[in-house]
Amino acid sequence: MTPISCKVEGMHCTNCALSVSKYLEKKGMQDVSVSFATEEVSFTAPVGADSKEVLHGINQMGYRVVFPEDKPAKRAIHTTLTFKFFFCLIFTAPLLLHMWVNWPWLNRPWVQFWLTLPVFAVGMWHFGRSAVRSLMNRMANMDVLVALGATAAFVYSFVGTVIYANPDYMFYETTAAILTLVFLGNMLEEKSVKQTTTAIAELAKMQITTARLINTDHGHEHIHEVDNRTLRPGDCVLVNTGDKIPMDGTIYWGSGHANESMITGESAPVVKKEKDKVIGGTLLEDGSIKVYITATGKDTVLSYIIELVKQAQADKPPMQKLADRISAIFVPMVLSIAVITFLGWYFIGHTSVATAMMRSVAVLVIACPCAMGLATPAAVMVGLGRAARNGILIKGGHTLEMFRDIKQVVFDKTGTLTTGKLQMGEYHFFEMTEQDFKQIVYSLEKYSSHPIARSIAGLWKSGGELPLQQVREHKGLGMRAKDGEGNEWQLGSFRMADGVTKDDSHNLYLLKNGLLAGWIDFTDEIRPEAATVIKQLQQVGIKSILLSGDTTRKCQELAAKLGITEVYAEQSPEQKLQKIDAFMKTAPTAMVGDGINDAPALAKATIGISLSDATQVAMQSANVVLLNNNLGSLPLALGLGKHTYLTIKQNLFWAFIYNVVAIPVAALGFLNPIVGAGVMGLSDVVLAINSVRLRYKNVQR
Repeated sequence: MTPISCKVEGMHCTNCALSVSKYLEKKGMQDVSVSFATEEVSFTAPVGADSKEVLHGINQMGYRVVFPEDKPAKRAIHTTLTFKFFFCLIFTAPLLLHMWVNWPWLNRPWVQFWLTLPVFAVGMWHFGRSAVRSLMNRMANMDVLVALGATAAFVYSFVGTVIYANPDYMFYETTAAILTLVFLGNMLEEKSVKQTTTAIAELAKMQITTARLINTDHGHEHIHEVDNRTLRPGDCVLVNTGDKIPMDGTIYWGSGHANESMITGESAPVVKKEKDKVIGGTLLEDGSIKVYITATGKDTVLSYIIELVKQAQADKPPMQKLADRISAIFVPMVLSIAVITFLGWYFIGHTSVATAMMRSVAVLVIACPCAMGLATPAAVMVGLGRAARNGILIKGGHTLEMFRDIKQVVFDKTGTLTTGKLQMGEYHFFEMTEQDFKQIVYSLEKYSSHPIARSIAGLWKSGGELPLQQVREHKGLGMRAKDGEGNEWQLGSFRMADGVTKDDSHNLYLLKNGLLAGWIDFTDEIRPEAATVIKQLQQVGIKSILLSGDTTRKCQELAAKLGITEVYAEQSPEQKLQKIDAFMKTAPTAMVGDGINDAPALAKATIGISLSDATQVAMQSANVVLLNNNLGSLPLALGLGKHTYLTIKQNLFWAFIYNVVAIPVAALGFLNPIVGAGVMGLSDVVLAINSVRLRYKNVQR
């Protein structure tokens, strides 16, 4: 199985994307994902499949396959929609003006023919070729309707010119206007759709910069500028004030303030000093640092975020899949309606061939399958883009759709509602020295990723360690190991020490061979934004629940301060999982957590939300990651999900109601084909503009 990702240029409507998708599926490709808006195509080639032949087939369909390593080809000006529109407008304008201004020279059929011919030629080269390719692929797109409508009007006019030379047979202005107005609509749609993808483009721009590479020769440092894409892990670079940090790394000299807002959404600069990690693409606002490069290319944080956002934007929510199914049969249905319209008006309505044809053409050009195909991805892209700019990574368009139903949010305690930056309080030990106590505690906790364990490991690392064997972490309880003398050590919560002592007031208990050997207390401050978040959720009717492995007393104290009324304390990971399952039976539930103990619950919940300081397992289990490690982003994430879904519904309503109303109006003869072409061209623009509103809309209500 070979995963393949590339760009496919030349897709100018959602039906084009469906054509490429259908072609790949027909060739046996798996996990096919095609996005018209971003031009991103990804699929998995089965063992033995000739991927080169498959990609060549896409080129044969009239598109252009471009790989990330390919140099971007400069697009010729005459191939752009802008050029085609203005070129056609020059010839179309006199024909349209003649409808209101009497120019005798324009009454001549051959003059109108020669004015229309360049427009028809350009239109057929663009829409006609696309229509033929789509028919050959058995996936008729919108261009089939446009090409048929324009061709019918042009051929009818040309036959009338050659045989009858009668103005009653001339509809050249209809041909030219249809093609010109559809070019206008496509041009506006292209510009509007690009507005929906700016978040990815802005992040991608951050990836390319110059780097000051440090080379050491005989103890002397030599610095020269290189393209950051040539850097490799192990290289050392100098970063000065105002420079972008070229790649992910660790500071080994110097200090400064880094602006990480593009990643976290937090505008305040972050203090950076020796041994701190830095993120490629972020800006060093002041200071001077030397960085040891630890990750480049696709392994960087920024690349990971970009890739996840792309995957999320390509992920189709259930509503989109329904729209795609309708779009797939839409064009054949419209063609049938157009034929029925012509036959009905000619044989039943007893109109002239010209009248029947114009009403049939109006049906062809007013129909817009692209609107249904664009309705969901446009909204999803803007919603995910705004989330990414605010440090919220949402994995998948389907996650956005699930946000609308969330009625309750379950919070972990340590590291989620509290800062997780624990301060050492009192500690006590029995029958051992303080150094021995610290050594054994450090030796056990260095193997754990729990926030308490990380705090202890950082504080007591300098005291040395005791060699241990058979080290095991028991989720929800603590650590267990044996030393070289065969002593069994246990370090964990009161649940591990229950039965040895009745005092449940301490954070950690150390046991030696089943007997109490010491205890440790920590103080953990509440996140400053936690109370505000709980209040905001209550205001929009979302219930907050505290679910923690900590003691009942400490959980109730925290809940009282934050205004949380439902508390479940001293819960093991298995019990947390059971609680989440029970909550979900009553209402769709989001879970917010950060520890390895939370990973199963995060995966089980309707939506799992993790903080960026969380463990890798927790981040992978979550549907949403708050990259700024700020719980205050939670209401925005929930609001964006809800309002993105609302925007999708508005877009789909417009797309469906437009076609449901417009096609019968055209078929009944109440719509001029020229007006129809203009309205059709603007229908997609309306959806794009409605989607772009999400970038600025107040969604936290």
